Amino acid sequence: MTTEAKPLSGKSAVVAAGAKNLGGLISTQLADLGADVAVHYNSDSTARAARDTAAAIESAGGRAVVYQGDLTTPDNIRKLFDVAVDAFGGVDLAVNTVGKVLRKPIVDTTEAEYDSMFDINSKAAYFFIAEAGRRLNDGGRIVTVVTSLLAAFTDGYSTYAGAKSPVEHFTRAAAKEFAARGISVNNVAPGPMDTPFFYGQETPERVEFHKSQALGGRLTLITDIAPLVSFLCTDGGWMTGQTLFANGGYTTR
Repeated sequence: MTTEAKPLSGKSAVVAAGAKNLGGLISTQLADLGADVAVHYNSDSTARAARDTAAAIESAGGRAVVYQGDLTTPDNIRKLFDVAVDAFGGVDLAVNTVGKVLRKPIVDTTEAEYDSMFDINSKAAYFFIAEAGRRLNDGGRIVTVVTSLLAAFTDGYSTYAGAKSPVEHFTRAAAKEFAARGISVNNVAPGPMDTPFFYGQETPERVEFHKSQALGGRLTLITDIAPLVSFLCTDGGWMTGQTLFANGGYTTR
């Protein structure tokens, strides 16, 4: 009797901000599908979550390695991929969930806040895609988590949505440039997610409004999004250059 191979058996993944919340679930789900995973995290406060996620990956039968670094510095992105290649012999999947949210009027936004938002949401995404394009094996998959605010007409999120919006253009260009090697490049755009990042920016009244705009009167859950990333890393390889809006009908375009 033979055991059927998992879809990602023999594959390896890099998951940026892959220690907790959505990134942590993506890391463990890719492991459940057979992948080895390099789990990236940034702040010291996330170190324990990164170790726990690595342990869960190993419990699923995969190999795990953990790397800490600020990905707004492109050299740290290179080092992240170095760690994965050294551990696994190569990289097939690259998923970037790095992000920072800010809700603030344009007239009150400082230059430092603007620079931070674009460094984290745009610059890091650009150089992550670039390094993935250099390092991924042929037939690889690149996925970036953006936001459904790219299809919204709203106030307050000028730097967040503004800094995420260039990623669509980076993705389209990369999809064309990497196509000859069979590497697909896509985005997943969640609606307002039920995570600590969202609640810190909104009043209780606005939270209820956001809920009212989506299917079932609720926010997007990380369990709504992680399977889409898994799909793009497995059966969804024919999709490339796309942004998948997954938000329960919160917005569309």
